[in-house]
Amino acid sequence: MIAAESFIEVDFCQRAKHGQLISGDVFLSEKVKQEGRIVTVLSDGLGSGIKASVLATMTATMALKFAASAMDIRSSAEIIMDTLPICSVRKISYSTFTVVDMASTGETRIIEHGNPSFLLIRPKGEVDVSKTQLLPKRWEDRVISYSTFNVQREDRIVFFSDGITQAGMGEFRTPLGWGLQKVEEFVREKIDRYPYISARELSRILVARAEEVDGLSAKDDITCGVVYFRSPRKLLVITGAPFNRAHDQDLAKMAEQTSGRKVICGGTTANILARTLNRTIEVDMRQRFHSKVPPTARLEGFDLVTEGTLTLGEVLRLLEEGFAPEDMKSNGAVRLATMLLDSDIVKFAVGTRINEAHQDPNIPVELDLRRNIVKRIAKLLEDKHMKRVVIQYL
Repeated sequence: MIAAESFIEVDFCQRAKHGQLISGDVFLSEKVKQEGRIVTVLSDGLGSGIKASVLATMTATMALKFAASAMDIRSSAEIIMDTLPICSVRKISYSTFTVVDMASTGETRIIEHGNPSFLLIRPKGEVDVSKTQLLPKRWEDRVISYSTFNVQREDRIVFFSDGITQAGMGEFRTPLGWGLQKVEEFVREKIDRYPYISARELSRILVARAEEVDGLSAKDDITCGVVYFRSPRKLLVITGAPFNRAHDQDLAKMAEQTSGRKVICGGTTANILARTLNRTIEVDMRQRFHSKVPPTARLEGFDLVTEGTLTLGEVLRLLEEGFAPEDMKSNGAVRLATMLLDSDIVKFAVGTRINEAHQDPNIPVELDLRRNIVKRIAKLLEDKHMKRVVIQYL
């Protein structure tokens, strides 16, 4: 049995087929909190563009709900296939799906139909996974594969649409496409080189490589999902001064005793901790001033020190709009957003002392109060990125 202090990181990366505004692949995840499970679905709709996206969305949504409710696999597959509309051109209703259902104990089941086979990557050796073939009664020309096994810490499940395995098809070096074996070799090489690479970064690297194999112009929708089972990476974000000044010492003690990475958001907060811990703040003069985000600073014992509300507001915007931080110029908000996405358990320690500077009616409304921005960031991290988030008010 896996210890309770394990975490399931889920993330994905996607590129639409060249010339299409929307991908025909859909990736969805849902946390079943009462059972400690995360269910993830990747569906690839027939063709590309909007029609494919509609097919894939219907498939992924139904598969997610059926898997979360533990409905019989064969019945679920038949309902999905019966529901999909018939393509007017090809006279078939077709949308592939891969479902990964993993519990916090490591118990895992995977259901596959039509997508390339998933990869189970274990750093210290290969793993053989047996698959059971199921034939839906009303769709005997289609096969459902079903696997159950237990993952270990540092195991990764990598799964993708055929835009990855078929990348480069027809080219001199890859006449039949990149192929599942070459994809697995690439993934293993990256994990060997970067043993603790996150699900987010691994999926991004694999999609980027598939796009390269395709001649830097995706000939099909490309999607990769990664589920990474590991010890949780913790992050403490301290923002705002405690309501009662007598609790400044308690805040410093929390910062000292908490394991994992630590961030301070707010000049007043940083000054309180520097004074209480008898340390010196140094403004990082190496960075250029960013129009939206003030420069960061350094304080011994902390991984990042930023300005408060402006920076948090920019972090919220980055998360809402889905920017990839690694593709942006570094600043305090980009660095904090990256740390949030690369962490598993995030604790916000939010001071409730009113900062008079933010009561000016000329301050833009979208800045809101600090604690409301934190609430919105927390909700995004939980709902969209499957993080575990705690907010403590001080």
